[in-house]
Amino acid sequence: MDMFQNNNPYMALPGITPEELGYIQQAIAQLSENQQKYFYMTYTTKRKSPQDMLIFCIIGTFLVPGLQRFIIGQIGMGILYLFTGGLCLIGSIVDLVNHKTLALEYNQKMVFESFQVAKMSN
Repeated sequence: MDMFQNNNPYMALPGITPEELGYIQQAIAQLSENQQKYFYMTYTTKRKSPQDMLIFCIIGTFLVPGLQRFIIGQIGMGILYLFTGGLCLIGSIVDLVNHKTLALEYNQKMVFESFQVAKMSN
């Protein structure tokens, strides 16, 4: 048997939540084994862990307002945070408190993107 089938490689991802794992499993259920491997390779390079997002939010709060928004691809919000000092620090503090939600929402988008890429392969 293939090691990819026997073990769940997603459990080794740092900070993975049951909600994210369920979302991934639902997405890959329709994929062949080779497509699942391709999905895994694509997803793991795009994913942001909640711990990384916490670090980005801390830096975004105290050094570079909006860094966390730039990292997750929300360029408009990043520029707004940059020019308003993190919306007068309130937005940055809210992001700091909600860093896990920011990471989960971003990762859900990356699951969808990775699924589309994997579906096109093979």
